[in-house]
Amino acid sequence: MLHIVNKSHMQTNSLQSCLRLAKPGSSLLLIEDAVYAVTAAGAASCSMGEAMSQLKVYVLQPDLEARGMAGRVVEGVTAVDYAGFVKLVVDHPNNQTWL
Repeated sequence: MLHIVNKSHMQTNSLQSCLRLAKPGSSLLLIEDAVYAVTAAGAASCSMGEAMSQLKVYVLQPDLEARGMAGRVVEGVTAVDYAGFVKLVVDHPNNQTWL
């Protein structure tokens, strides 16, 4: 399953709910303000390191760049462009968007 989160972990509890309920082996795509969760400070404050041991984590590169965070992503996160976003959705017949 592909889980898609678009809100900052500081704004809502969507990411925490997703991390709590996502099954090991699932994929997580962070877009829009959720990209802050894969910066060093963000990852520490929302237990992203622990989640990365069980989930494949992706982040939308254009959203990182728009927020000036492109050089601050923690190791182990895969950045994708819009075509990569589409490929993730195609490759995962089941997806859940966390609002």
